[in-house]
Amino acid sequence: MPAAPRRPLLTLLVALGAACGRSNSAAPGQDAGVVQVASAQPAEPPPALLYLPDGGDVGPPRAPGQGLLPGPWGFSSKRCGEEMVDVQGRFCVDRYEATLVDRDQGRELSPFYHPARMQSQREYGRWQKARLESDTAESREMAVPVPPSFQLKEEFEPRAQVKPGVVPNGYVSGDAAAKACQNAGKRLCTQEEWVTACRGEKNRKYPYGDKYEQGRCNVFRESHPALVLHGNPSINHLDPRLLKVKSNGKPLLRKTGETPDCKSEWGSDAIFDMVGNLDEWVDDAKGRFSGGFFSRSTREGCEASVTAHPRAYYDYSLGVRCCK
Repeated sequence: MPAAPRRPLLTLLVALGAACGRSNSAAPGQDAGVVQVASAQPAEPPPALLYLPDGGDVGPPRAPGQGLLPGPWGFSSKRCGEEMVDVQGRFCVDRYEATLVDRDQGRELSPFYHPARMQSQREYGRWQKARLESDTAESREMAVPVPPSFQLKEEFEPRAQVKPGVVPNGYVSGDAAAKACQNAGKRLCTQEEWVTACRGEKNRKYPYGDKYEQGRCNVFRESHPALVLHGNPSINHLDPRLLKVKSNGKPLLRKTGETPDCKSEWGSDAIFDMVGNLDEWVDDAKGRFSGGFFSRSTREGCEASVTAHPRAYYDYSLGVRCCK
C-alpha cells in the first residue's frame, strides 16, 4: 500500500520528459500543443557605409560613373603607402596633386604664393598696391589672399603632402617641386613614369579613354583668369588671385579629386587630375611640365608637355605630384 501513490507520479514525469523531447525535435506545425523555441539566427551583415573622404571610413571599390569624391577605397599597396597608387609594381605616384606645408612644423603654405618667404613677401606687398591701380573693375574689387604670417617672416622649406578635397598649390617652380618631393621622402616623376601613370592600366590617351571629351578633365576651360582680371591672358601671371578666379560661380582651379571623371585607373585604385587642373613638373634638368592646366587649350591628354621654361620658372598654373 505505501508504494502505490508513487506510480502515478512516476508516470507523469515520464510523460513530461517525452513531451519535452518532442519540443526540441519536432518541426513547426507538427505538434500544435508544444511551444516551439526559435533557434539562433545568423547575424545580419553590417550595413554598407556611405564613403565620405574626410570622415575616415573606407568604402568599397568605386563603381563606374559613381559621382562621389574619390578614394581610397580599401586598396593599399604595401610598397607605396595609402596616399600613393602602385603602377605596375614599378613605381608609386601620388593620388592627387600636392599641397605644401613647411618641412619642419607641418604648417600649411598658401596655395596662392611661391613656397618661399622672399617671393611670398614680395608678391603679397606688390599686389596689395597693384590691385588698387588696376585698369579693370574685377581686379580692383578682388581682395588679395593673405598668406600665413610665418610664410612672410620665416625661412622654411616646402614639403609635399597628399589630401583629397583641398586646393593644390600653384606658383611652384621646378626646383621647389623637387625639394618638396625630396622633403616628403619622394622624388619628381620621370616623364616616362608620368605618362605611364596618366594613361592607366588600359594605356589610353586620356585618363578616361582614347577620344577627347570636353569637360571630363579640368582643361581647355571657357575662361582664362588673367583675361578676367587684367584683360590680357599673357600678363601678370604671378598675381596671387589668379587661382581664385571663378567661372559660372565656381573657381577655375578645382580642389583635389573634385573632377571624378578625370581618373587614371590602376586596379581598384586611381590617380586624379593628371590631365588639367594644374600643370605638373617632372624630372627634367632642362625643365618640363606635363598634363596641362585648367585654361590651357590642349587636347593632347597624357602626352601634353611643355619644355619652354627652365626649372627656376614658376607661375600660377604650375604644381607638383611626386613619385617614389
